[in-house]
Amino acid sequence: MRRRGRAALLLALVPAVLGLVGAVVVLASGRSLRVVVGTPLPVALAVPGLLLTAVVLAALALARGRRRAVAAAAEAADRAGREEERAAHRRFLLRLDHEMKNPVTALRAALPGVVPDPAALDPAAARAHQTLQQQTSRLSTLVAELRKIAELETRPLEREDVDLAQVVEDAVADLRDQADASGVARTIAVQLPQAPWPLPHVRGDVDLLYLAVYNLLANALKFSPARSTVEVRGRDDDGVVEIEVADSGTGIPEHELGTVFDELARGEQARGTPGSGLGLALVRVVAGRHGGSVDLRSRPGQGTSARLRVPAG
Repeated sequence: MRRRGRAALLLALVPAVLGLVGAVVVLASGRSLRVVVGTPLPVALAVPGLLLTAVVLAALALARGRRRAVAAAAEAADRAGREEERAAHRRFLLRLDHEMKNPVTALRAALPGVVPDPAALDPAAARAHQTLQQQTSRLSTLVAELRKIAELETRPLEREDVDLAQVVEDAVADLRDQADASGVARTIAVQLPQAPWPLPHVRGDVDLLYLAVYNLLANALKFSPARSTVEVRGRDDDGVVEIEVADSGTGIPEHELGTVFDELARGEQARGTPGSGLGLALVRVVAGRHGGSVDLRSRPGQGTSARLRVPAG
C-alpha cells in the first residue's frame, strides 16, 4: 500500500518536473522567447505542469482521505460490534447466575432436612448423600465463579502501583502452603530478575492481578505430576512485564488451545481432574482489563507455558 502511494506521488510530480525542466532549458539558452499571447516561454512551460501536478495531488489527497474515513468507520463498527458482543456475554453470565443460584441454594438448604442423621445411613445411601453434598457444593462454587467473571468485566479497577514480583511471591507462598497441607510433593521454582534491576511496577488492581497469577499457578500445579517442578519466570519486555508459568504436566492438544480461555472449557486432558473450567477465563478477563494479554504454548505429554503480559506503569 505504501509503495503504491509513493508511486502515485512520483507520477503526479512528472508534469511539474517536465515543465520546470523545459523552463530551465529555455532560460539557459539565453533566448527571450514568448508564446503568441505574450507570456514568456519558460513561464508557459512551467505553469501548466505545476497546475496539473496540483490537481493530481489534490485528487490523491481526496482519495486517501476517503480511504482513511472508510477504514475509520469500519474500525469503529468493529469496536462497537465487539463491545455489544461483550455486553451480551455479560448479560448471559448474569442471567445464568440468576437462574442457577436459587435452585442450588434450595438444594443445599434441603439436604439436612432430607437426611437429618447421615451417620445412620447404610453405606450405599451414605455414598449417595456424600455425592449430593459434593455436587451441590461444586454447583454453588460454579455459580459464584460465573458471577465473579461477569462482575470483573464491568467493575471499576482500583488502580495503584503494583509490584508484580511481590504478587508472584504471595501467590507462590499461598500455594506452597496448600501443597504441603495436601501432602502432594511438587516444587515451585521462582526466577525473577534482580540485577541489574528488578521488574518494573505496573498500574493495576492488586487483588485482581493476584487472582490472575494465582489461577495460572494453581492450574499448572493441578495438571503436573507429583514430585515435578513448576517454574515461574519474569522479565521486562520493552515496557511490558511478563510473568511466565511453565509446567511439565499433561499438556494441551493443539486443537484445544483456541478455546481454553472460554468459560467452562474442559479439555480431554482435564477429564477426571477437579475444577470448574473458569480459572483461565478469569485470567483472560483480568489481563484484558489491564490492557494486557495472556497466551498458552503447549505440547501434549510434555507440558504447558502460560504468559501473562501487563504494560508497565
